[in-house]
Amino acid sequence: MQVKNDNGCSWINDLTPRSNIQVLEKNEECEWLIIGAGYTGLSAARKLGQLYPNQKIILVDAQLAGEGASSRNSGYLVDTTLNDGFTSNKDLENYKKKTDIYELGIKSIKKFIKEYQVDCEWNECGKYFASSKLEDRNTLRNFSETLYKLGFKHDLLDDKELSKRLGTNFYNIALFTKGGILLHPGKLVRAMIDALPNNVYLFENSSVTEWNKNNEIISCHFKNGIIKTSKIIFATNGFLKSLGVKSNYNFPITLTASMTRSLTDQEFKSIGEPKEWGVLPVRPMGATIRMTKDRKILIRNTAEVYNPYQMSKSQLSKRTIKHKVGIKKRFPQLPDDIIESSWSGIVSRTRNSSQIFEKIDQNIFVAGCYNGSGIGVGALFGEQIAIKASNENNQEIDTIEARNKPTWLPPDPFLSLGVRSRLIYERLRAKSDV
Repeated sequence: MQVKNDNGCSWINDLTPRSNIQVLEKNEECEWLIIGAGYTGLSAARKLGQLYPNQKIILVDAQLAGEGASSRNSGYLVDTTLNDGFTSNKDLENYKKKTDIYELGIKSIKKFIKEYQVDCEWNECGKYFASSKLEDRNTLRNFSETLYKLGFKHDLLDDKELSKRLGTNFYNIALFTKGGILLHPGKLVRAMIDALPNNVYLFENSSVTEWNKNNEIISCHFKNGIIKTSKIIFATNGFLKSLGVKSNYNFPITLTASMTRSLTDQEFKSIGEPKEWGVLPVRPMGATIRMTKDRKILIRNTAEVYNPYQMSKSQLSKRTIKHKVGIKKRFPQLPDDIIESSWSGIVSRTRNSSQIFEKIDQNIFVAGCYNGSGIGVGALFGEQIAIKASNENNQEIDTIEARNKPTWLPPDPFLSLGVRSRLIYERLRAKSDV
């Protein structure tokens, strides 16, 4: 597996470049090894560092810490999701289990930013599930009934109210949930890096080539060294499958996104000077779009099975064109050359939209696969898998364990063919909202 940054992510480019980058260059030994330094790995490392201040903890990432999916998402800290099979009361109990996890994820992030005084542009402005198609009204009404039964504050909105709030006439109907939070994912994950305890050793740009277990010792091989450890936590999310971890229970999906420059005063006035907002699609392959604090528009409207993990500039440019079309459909008064940057990223999905959180051997643990909702859940799962790996239990772990477990997936090529077919189907259904 080889992973490279494409240097195009606006969230990452907002940050001051780090200078303390260490690459693994020799053999190491430690009590704890964590593979993957996104929200999950960073949270696990921080928790282990707190629990075991006298033990050596090594955290390794194939690229720069936090610059994978953790910084490349849309910056939604969700309280509810729509496109995961729970749109009516027929599966109310399971949906409640899922939202309980989202609630714990929000609390986990809130606790972190309060404790470490983090400025990540936190905005409790809620979020919209919106559609241009009036026939989606029934879907939103069914979803509204589910949310009502679970006590979630929300509103159904028509086109006039949406136009006023969003600055676009594109959407005809939406459901607004008041518990959604928008933030700057790059600033959040950078704060997590800065908060690592002194007994956590971070190695970056260091890819695992293979790993094995001999008796009670786990060996991870890298280009320039081997790390031997007593316990390991895999926290690579979209790259779990490539490491042979829970291979038949998750699959990677490549997403691409673009962000505009900041709108000028005149451009911002032309769309009604809306407050910061975020829109999620009613149909799975519709566009995710948001207005940021600094008047930029982010759009993500492509999802696909893509290999290799690094997308070429020419391939990325093709997807940027789709982003331009998506922005133009919503804001025809804005100029054509408004996009400032575009990037790709890898997320992990399961067949039934459940997360992975488990002990897979006596000293091997894994957490990941957040199905596109990984900020809060990723941080939560990192903390709690560290506790679980310490042979402890608590109410949070009980809540996580109560969820539906991921279901089995067929091997390739059947899996890839099935996923591609499903994506094509969903893309056709959501064509007008891309």
